[in-house]
Formats: sequence, structure tokens, C-alpha cells
Amino acid sequence: MLEVEILEELLTIGECAKQASRKLGILDTDDKNYVLETMAEELIINAGEIISANIIDVGNAVKNGMRQALVDRLMISKDRIDAMVQGLLQIKELEDPIGEIVSDWKRPNGMVIAQQRVPLGVVGIIYESRPSVTVDAAGLCIKAGNAVILRGGSESLLTNIAIVKVLNEAIEKSDLPFGCIQLLEDTDRETAIKMMKLNQYIDVLIPRGGAGLIQTVVNNATVPIIETGVGNCHVFVDRYADFDMAEKIVINAKTSRPGVCNAIETLLIDEQLANNFLPRILKSLSSRGVEIRGCEKTCAIFSDAKPVTQDDYYAEFLDLIIAVKVVEDIEEAIEHINQYGTRHSEAIVTSDIYNADKFQNEVDAAAVYVNASTRFTDGFEFGFGAEIGISTQKLHARGPMGLKELTTIKYIISGNGQIRE
Repeated sequence: MLEVEILEELLTIGECAKQASRKLGILDTDDKNYVLETMAEELIINAGEIISANIIDVGNAVKNGMRQALVDRLMISKDRIDAMVQGLLQIKELEDPIGEIVSDWKRPNGMVIAQQRVPLGVVGIIYESRPSVTVDAAGLCIKAGNAVILRGGSESLLTNIAIVKVLNEAIEKSDLPFGCIQLLEDTDRETAIKMMKLNQYIDVLIPRGGAGLIQTVVNNATVPIIETGVGNCHVFVDRYADFDMAEKIVINAKTSRPGVCNAIETLLIDEQLANNFLPRILKSLSSRGVEIRGCEKTCAIFSDAKPVTQDDYYAEFLDLIIAVKVVEDIEEAIEHINQYGTRHSEAIVTSDIYNADKFQNEVDAAAVYVNASTRFTDGFEFGFGAEIGISTQKLHARGPMGLKELTTIKYIISGNGQIRE
């Protein structure tokens, strides 16, 4: 496609989204809930069409050598469509944030000032691999009164086209304007960069994917962005940990779905456990196909471990690979996490209340767990119905982003003739 044609297409998409956002912004709750229910119904009716498209995408991904953990993220099954449907229905049941008066107060001159929650407007989302994001993003944006422009990766293009077609059938049945949910089908990098600069139409841009994607958006976008997704997460097994609990948490956090951002990439072990718990957990991980990359102490204890590198401590493997480090105490564990982590999700396993509190207070991350797997950092698990992403930054939103994170506020001021002297 010629550059001028790409720009014209983006401008058309942007204008349609802006027009649609004005209608969505004033839609009442019952109408938005009807849209969500219709979207869920259409997904059920058209599940076969979506799965057929996904089979082609998955086949191409395998042919192109995509790692199995990432293929898993790409794959759509009947169960995963059912999960999407349940997510939409859960969003439907959530309280509508739009119109909420966050706070109000009366000034000495008699004016009443209120903060009212309103939609962001047009949300742009650039994401990789996971077609379920298409449904989650559309559902949350509709409930929060926003239009959404989606740009998925080339590896999931056919699946995303099929899903958006189904969702737009629900939009049409609900008598909403075209433009509420749009997919940018051109997956060329330069087209994505042009999308990042559509300030006149897109109010906020949310990248959801690996470090490379996030960095590309940060370096190129002129639209305001919310960073999400990169998850170099840790579990620290404290000297006061219950071994059975620790093993269960570490195995779940690493192996249940290694290709997702809330899976752990590094295991930290208190040195007092090095001779008894470390061989046990590494043997358990290794038996499940996990490659161990360990510090000197780890390699000395577990002969199958490969020497870890500095880069490994920074890595988001998204695979059955784990970095392992024996630390002197909780102080070193916290220092390591704050140096190498991506402020996503961190966990400690301990029976010591003091260490639990210290870890939660001093670790800098969006979600900090005591005696639970990092795999719970998820909008559905947090009760949000779904998520638009997991923000690892501190401004506007942090952690799993649900409905309220897709809103802003405006000031509503009521007077009776006041003028400023």
C-alpha cells in the first residue's frame, strides 16, 4: 500500500472512531450492557468461524518457527472463546463508571464544584499474539464509553479480522455507528508508527506486548501512552517459607503458562535454604522441562544448571527458562528485584509477618504478593471482567486496567451568577 493511501486509511479510521466515541460517551448503561450481551451471543454463534481463522494463523506461526509458549498465547479454542464470553458478561455486570461523581465540594462564594468520571474518548491499542485481547479491549472500551482502534500482530491477523467482524455485527444490531470497534489490518511497522502519531483522533495509546513493542511505542508515539505488559517477575523463597507451599507457587508461576507476562522469570532463594529446598525445587522445575540458569552457588548444588548471565536477570524469557539466584537475605532479594524487575508482579513465600510486610512495603511493583502466585495479576482474576493491559507505570493507572482506568474526569461547576473579582 502506498504511503499516501496508508495515511488516508488511518485518517478515515480515526475520524470514524472520533465520531463514534461521541455517541458512545453519552450512551446509557442499559444500552451499553445490551451491546456487551449481543457481542457475547455473536461470539458463541460464530465460534467456528473464529476458530477456523485461528487454525490458519497457528499453522503459519508453527511453520515460521514460533516458540511453543507463544503459540499457546495465539491459540483460540472453544474453551477460550467461552472465557471471552464470560469476560464480556462479567463486564456487563460491573458498575458503570461513567457519570460517577468522584468528589464534590462547595466554595465560599456558593459555587459547587464536582469531579465527574467521563470516557477517555478514542483508545488505540497495539498488541501482539493474543487474540483474546481483541475481545477484552472491545468490551471494556464499550462499557467505559470509548471507541477503540485495534492493531494486532501479523501472526494473529486472520483471527483478529474474524473476531472484529463478529463484534461489529453486534454493534450493528445495537444500532450503534460504525467506528466503535475498528481493526487496522495493515500490520506493517511503518503503519503502526503512523498510528502512534494520530493525536487529532486518538486520546491514549496502550501498547501490550514484549519489550521491543513497548520500546518502539515509547520512542515513536506522540499520542499519550500507558505502558503495559513487560513482566520480568520474581518469586523470593524466604528462609521462613513452607516448602510445600513454595514449591506449589513456584511451579505454578513458572510453568502454568510460561508465555504470559505474569509468569516468573527469576527465582530467588534465601541461602539458608540452599542445601535443602533448592535441589528439590530445581529438580521439580527441571522435570517439567524448565531450563535452569543459575548463579555459582546454584550451579554448585544443581549440576544440570547452566551459568546465569547478567542479561538473564533482565530477561523476560516468555519460555520454559528460569534464572535462579541464591541471596543472603530478604534485603538482597528486595535489592535484586528493584534493580532487575519491570515493576509488574513480585512474590514472597514466607511465614514471617515482619518479612511479608517488609517485602510488600519495599518492593516497587504494580502487584506484590505474599504466599500466592504472580499468575493472579489479571483483570479477570481481580474481578474486573477483563483487562486492557497491566500498567507498569505510575501515572494515571497501575496494575490490571479495568473500567475506571479507561476513564478520566472533568469538572462540573454550578453557580448562581458568580463572577470573579
